[in-house]
Amino acid sequence: MRQIYDPMEFQPGMEQIDTTIYDAVIAARGNYEPAAYTKTQVKIALEKESLSRSDFAALLSPAADPYLEQMAIRAKAEREKHFGKNVLLFTPLYISNYCENQCVYCGFNCKNKITRCKLNAEEIEAEMKAIAQTGMREILLLTGESRSISGPEYIADAVRIARKYFSTIGLEVYPMNTGEYTMLRDAGADFVTVFQEIYDSERYGQLHLAGAKRCFPYRVCTQERALKGGMRGVGFGVLLGLSDFRRDMYATAIHAELLQKKYPQAEIALSFPRLRPYKNHEKANPNDVHERQLLQMMLACRMFLPYAGFTISTRERADFRDHVLPLAATKISAGVNVGIGGHSNTDEQKGDAQFEISDPRSLAEIHATIAAHGLQPVYTDYINTNAL
Repeated sequence: MRQIYDPMEFQPGMEQIDTTIYDAVIAARGNYEPAAYTKTQVKIALEKESLSRSDFAALLSPAADPYLEQMAIRAKAEREKHFGKNVLLFTPLYISNYCENQCVYCGFNCKNKITRCKLNAEEIEAEMKAIAQTGMREILLLTGESRSISGPEYIADAVRIARKYFSTIGLEVYPMNTGEYTMLRDAGADFVTVFQEIYDSERYGQLHLAGAKRCFPYRVCTQERALKGGMRGVGFGVLLGLSDFRRDMYATAIHAELLQKKYPQAEIALSFPRLRPYKNHEKANPNDVHERQLLQMMLACRMFLPYAGFTISTRERADFRDHVLPLAATKISAGVNVGIGGHSNTDEQKGDAQFEISDPRSLAEIHATIAAHGLQPVYTDYINTNAL
């Protein structure tokens, strides 16, 4: 019988790093009281050229809801100042959906009766070749969280294949130790994205019942281990709707801010996913995190973290994605298939998806939409001199 660890207990093999960032982020979330802010504080924040943490907290609060139009104007100006009209394009590729975690909200939950699959090297290359033929130059590799099925070397092999076809390679896989991130960087990976899901340790334990993901502090420190391992950039995100989304969004931004100050060479990115329906639980919903609230989160974060890249995923409607591109988002996925396999001409989807998407548009359709909005589709902004 598998041992169930305390959520605050490191499990065997988990690296513990010396850092002050963990305590600072958890304290920031605990001290944030969204209801305490007033419209006067929101107005003061909107007049400032750069935001303090208190200003940012005010713009995340319910008091800022009547000021979304003013926030949008400020956010749009910040976006244009630092990113111009550019919109980066990428495609995710799921290569395995085996998972050893028991997360109550996830389609990959190890207890769920879904079709599991792990692509072999030939299948991975076929998928990547098909994606590259569309013109895509950036790929995000994803797996379920199973070290025993899709171990670090398996992921590294996938990265080496990806180097043949793509200029930028991101990873959204299970948390690893510093040395493993160094190995993946040497294989050709550029970025590591990890969704903390929530920053409330008590609620975290209620949602993550078993598996390595149950360890709360190990997951919080993932981005720093990745940077210590030499990754060029890291991504952050919480799953909006699992807990108090304003407090979680505040903690996410503070986490990103602290790491940017400690590792100024790093590229920082944020994602803003909401809960979506998934296999065996089709009636899931965004838990009252509506589009207006999601927009507020993105606008406030854009003003607080003006240099960070923001990704808007296919979890959201096409119209909403198009709307936030000129205001806050800088990166968008296209031609998305969240199942295992399905990109190549010869293969049908081999494994079930983690969740349902809302925007199924092809790369060509999204490219045309970006251009129609007066923005510039960008397929790569980085030359990897180590690429094969």
